[in-house]
Amino acid sequence: MLVNCFAYEDGKRLADHIAPVDIGTYLNRPECFVWVALKDPEPEEFAGLQEQFNLHELAVEDASHGHQRPKVEEYGDSVFVVLHMIEIVDDELMVGEVDVFAGPNYVLSVRSRAEKGFTEVRARCEREPELLQLGAGFVLYALMDAVVDRYFPIVDTLETELERLEERMFSGGAARANIEDMYALKQKLMVLKHAVGPLLEGVGKLHGGRVPQLCGGTQEYYRDVYDHLMRLNQTIDSLRDMVTTALSVNLSLITVSENETTKRLAACAALVAVPTLIAGIYGMNFEQMPELKWAFGYPLALGIMTVIDLYLFYKFRKSGWL
Repeated sequence: MLVNCFAYEDGKRLADHIAPVDIGTYLNRPECFVWVALKDPEPEEFAGLQEQFNLHELAVEDASHGHQRPKVEEYGDSVFVVLHMIEIVDDELMVGEVDVFAGPNYVLSVRSRAEKGFTEVRARCEREPELLQLGAGFVLYALMDAVVDRYFPIVDTLETELERLEERMFSGGAARANIEDMYALKQKLMVLKHAVGPLLEGVGKLHGGRVPQLCGGTQEYYRDVYDHLMRLNQTIDSLRDMVTTALSVNLSLITVSENETTKRLAACAALVAVPTLIAGIYGMNFEQMPELKWAFGYPLALGIMTVIDLYLFYKFRKSGWL
């Protein structure tokens, strides 16, 4: 559906809302550009805007099919950008997509599988008319900057989740549950990595070297987006390394716990084995066994068993086996 459609000239909005059929009128005005936002559009609605904005068919095909890799592509004097919009819903990462078509006199954003829109981005741009005068290039930056900035709270949430898992791991939590939660966290970080990593190369084309004519005069803004992406990418890589280390530590703790259990079982077996050995020998009932008919033989045997077990218990306790 059509979310909104506005026209701007000299950094000011010309009308509260313009009808799609009137877009051509504003496109023909010099120093004017149209900003249109769509959400899960119908094919007929998208086709009409494609004709009015003269969108490249390959970019339209990518936007129509969706599930694209984040990228920045240049088609003549226009730029096509694919961004992943990530939201946390019930502790799960939901991945949406926004495809942005930007030309000399238009910006068209197509949002799919994402609920949160860009109302605050439009308000921000309208509060800075001197920047909005830069045209579609600045609006494209504002949209990209908004999407990238929304990654930071998600990274902070995942970082907090990792800290919680580490605390639970060292407090003796269920080992299997810890491993499952850590692997789930690693998958979430991979989702973020797939959203951030490919954009680094694309945004690099918009601020360094030969930049598209559309982005002329706004390179420093795109460089700021690139810096944010670099910081996000480094943080995600660090978190992934920490999760990998935490998984290894968790497995080591499991091994240590199993060794402790094995030592305790071995110590208990030794405490039982000595009395069993003595009782087994004196239970053979041979006629010539020493002290067999001695009145104090039985209590002496029990005493020897007790003394030896107490000595073994002391040694095992001192060595940490019990």
